This record gives sequence, C-alpha cells and structure tokens, in this order.
Amino acid sequence: MSLSRSLYIIDYGAGNLRSVQKAFEHVGVETVVGADPRAMGAAPALVLPGVGAFGAAMEQLRDKGLVEPLRLRIEAGVPFLGVCLGLQLLFESSEEDPGVAGLGVIRGDVRALPSTVKVPHIGWNQVEPCSCSDLFDGIPAGSAFYFVHGYAVVPRYPADVLAMSD
Repeated sequence: MSLSRSLYIIDYGAGNLRSVQKAFEHVGVETVVGADPRAMGAAPALVLPGVGAFGAAMEQLRDKGLVEPLRLRIEAGVPFLGVCLGLQLLFESSEEDPGVAGLGVIRGDVRALPSTVKVPHIGWNQVEPCSCSDLFDGIPAGSAFYFVHGYAVVPRYPADVLAMSD
C-alpha cells in the first residue's frame, strides 16, 4: 500500500479508528493509520476521527507533534474529513473544556446542546445544504443523517456553513 495514494487516518490515541478505517475500505479506499507528522505530510487526504473529550484530544495532538503539521496541511487545501470530535477540533474552542485552544482552522466554537433537548441527542435528522458543495453531490436535499452528540459547532462566518440540521 503506497502512502502517497492512501488516505491517512490520524491516530491521536482515542477515537473510532477501526470503524472509520473499515468504512473507507468498504468503498475501496486504501488507508493508513498513524501519528507520524512526516507520513501525514505525504498523504493525499486526511481523516481525523473522534470519540472523546475536546481537551484530552488536543493534548494528545500536541504531545504527538501533530497540531502544526495538521493545521498546515488543512490550510494548504489537502482534503480533510473531521468525524465528530475530529470536526469539533477544527474550531477555536469548546464549552466542554474552557480555556483549551482548538486547531483554530475554522473561526467559531463548539457549544453544548441547549438544556431544552435530550442529551446526548441520538437519532436521524434531516440535513439541508446551505451552500453549493461537492460534498452533497448525489444526496437529495432533506436527506436524513444519523447523529450522536451533545455538542454543536457554531462557525463565526456563515460562509463556513455547508449544511444545517435542527
């Protein structure tokens, strides 16, 4: 398996690594799992899976020397997918761990779901695209996606929002 052709799944010591890896392999995508900044720099695409706490995940990324290489690759336009906590880590901060800086790739923060909803929120919700993106090619507007979460991302700029769900 050639790293230069393989999607790189970042292992920061927590997360749903094997589930994410199996999903990509199921659709024929070669994957490599690791935490090597040099290998990550050679990969054509990156995935940051996530299960865990915001602060602990950022600490692991820092301890493994992955924060700056990851930020640079994303800012260079390398295709990137953040899954659950992996998406949250792109933001500047999270109410889950006040005072802990996120990657800051997307301006905004992560907020706890309001007390008016059952937490964690688990279930299918309709997702409506807000802007034109290849991400939704072949997916009809109003399609349902499965959610399991207690936090929501809140981008500062509307242009950073690709889709919304209530």
